[in-house]
Amino acid sequence: MSPTALTTGLFLANADHTLLAPGTTSAELETFLLAARELGVARVCISPTLIVEAAGPLRSSPVQVVTVVGFPSGVHAAEVKAAEAAQAVSDGAAELDMVVNRGLVRAGDWAGVEAEISAVREAATDRVLKVILETAALSDAEIIGACRAAEAAGADFVKTSTGFDPAGGASVHAVRLMADTVGGRLGIKASGGIRTAAAVRELWTAGATRFGVSGTAAILAEWDDTARAASNTGSGSGSGSGSGY
Repeated sequence: MSPTALTTGLFLANADHTLLAPGTTSAELETFLLAARELGVARVCISPTLIVEAAGPLRSSPVQVVTVVGFPSGVHAAEVKAAEAAQAVSDGAAELDMVVNRGLVRAGDWAGVEAEISAVREAATDRVLKVILETAALSDAEIIGACRAAEAAGADFVKTSTGFDPAGGASVHAVRLMADTVGGRLGIKASGGIRTAAAVRELWTAGATRFGVSGTAAILAEWDDTARAASNTGSGSGSGSGSGY
């Protein structure tokens, strides 16, 4: 269990507010970024071709840009992923979320997995690097092996999902397995299908340290409603205080 209680402030500091829909227009991007500033999230995760355009709406803002590499399939050649990473760094991305080649993982080619992550790691220089495993499509043994390869290659995080695979998104089981495997040496980003405050708290307890979410406003609204209900219940029972989060 995570040693620190997850408050809304801590959630916002560890939320990657996400817009990765293909076909996003300039107007949609600007609306999304202005909303991100209003929400108070620490980062936004957007498609690589939108990084430069995001600089305007985010000017004088502490919000950092996260982008994706080899997205969403991960079947790109390692050299292509490295070139994508280098371009993203040049364009201003602070963090990169790369999709691992799932075929290499399923084949147990751990040297190959480590090599492609290492290629992106080298191209990403000092940027935070997260490795997307697509855990819902992998066995426990494959998840463990991929986490170990990511750590050996110098990644900073392992991440559950792209959110685009029909196999599914983040699960408590996968997050707990990933956390047990990396033992606090890497961060754990839970992403894919996280739509409620209850799900966020459950994944945090399982070991998640970062969240990829698109419905951030709805999660916060539910969180506030839950806190108010707890506070009202406490007042009604004469306790004089609510539990909060």
